[in-house]
Amino acid sequence: MQPAATSSRDSTQLVHIGRQPIYDWGGHVVGYELLFRGASEDLEATRRSSYATSQVIVNAFTEFGLEQLVGGRKCFINLTREFLVGDLPLPFDPDHAILEILETVEIDGAVLSGTARLVEQGYEIALDDFVFGLGHERLLGLAAYVKLDLLIREPDELAAVVEQCRRYPGVKLVAERLESEEHIMLAKRFGFDLLQGYAVGRPQVLSAVALSPSRLRRLELLGAVTAEDADLTKVASIVQSDPALSYRVLRATNSAASGLPRKVASVRDAVVLLGSAKIRQWAALMLVSDVAESASEEQLSSTMARARLCQTVAERLGLSGEAAFTVGLLAGVAELIAEPIAEIANRLPLTVEIVEALVDGHGRLGQVLATVRAYELADEQALAASPVSSSELAKAYLAAVGWSMKTIEGALGTGPA
Repeated sequence: MQPAATSSRDSTQLVHIGRQPIYDWGGHVVGYELLFRGASEDLEATRRSSYATSQVIVNAFTEFGLEQLVGGRKCFINLTREFLVGDLPLPFDPDHAILEILETVEIDGAVLSGTARLVEQGYEIALDDFVFGLGHERLLGLAAYVKLDLLIREPDELAAVVEQCRRYPGVKLVAERLESEEHIMLAKRFGFDLLQGYAVGRPQVLSAVALSPSRLRRLELLGAVTAEDADLTKVASIVQSDPALSYRVLRATNSAASGLPRKVASVRDAVVLLGSAKIRQWAALMLVSDVAESASEEQLSSTMARARLCQTVAERLGLSGEAAFTVGLLAGVAELIAEPIAEIANRLPLTVEIVEALVDGHGRLGQVLATVRAYELADEQALAASPVSSSELAKAYLAAVGWSMKTIEGALGTGPA
């Protein structure tokens, strides 16, 4: 018997995100613009599309965690037309995200009304690379920020644009693409509020190891939450059947934007607290972002078998099977992405009991996990102190392996027709 496998290129991937600081005149970082990056060595965005925006949102909220990226500061996220008119969802609340409308978006009635709806919902709007005459001036009454590119403007032209923007007293002006001390002085001369560009802070590319969810399982999840009467029990079952989806849903509940009222002890708790609408939005974005290939069957099956065995052992001891499943699942996830379990546990909205079981092995759930690990490693000395007999564990393990193989085959579409 082997423990859950560790990271490999088949079941995990590196995800990347660019982060460029925005400063005030006191030299303080007031926010970050989050940027699409396809690889760690990319200095510039290779795409500005719905795909890029979706990937930035999914990675920021469910892989890195917004707190780790911006530390409570504002984050600016580029939006394409599809998000503005409601064709694609925004699964986060307005508190920590400023919606940046790209200069490439054609401003028509649908965009105007969609932007107005977003402002009514509490979102702040920024106009990126603002130029008069392209139609974006129609959004000035809705904007909280206007970003002006100093690299492409002569001082006289810049003065005229600043004067027109200042007619909207609620608007903050951001001088962007500052590349020299001369640009900084020009921004000061015209009274810009905030500064962004290489002269004050270059973009960083951050990378993280992420699990690869099954596309078919994401499709199944989207179908389940799109139904008129979404069955949250079924939704929770689909999420639990894919470690990557489980991890992402738990991370989504932990973002400040989700407004989670309490800690959770299981994936089902997270699904119920998020609700079908939020789950649907995240599932849709995960499909659009298309961030992963199908995962390794062997690794996922091993992870799922551990989670199932933890559940079975816990239930035989009169404990919560769902909580034990979560403990086993996250222990396997930590090995898959090669991250310390303490770091993962600190990013998730878990109950104290689950955190102590994962990090310190404490409590009855910690005992369950220790028993399962001892069985995986054939540690006879540890098994001698187990509250469950070896014969019972053997039967439960075989059942867990069978269940996990069937589950993964269904998720990856590799089972018999």
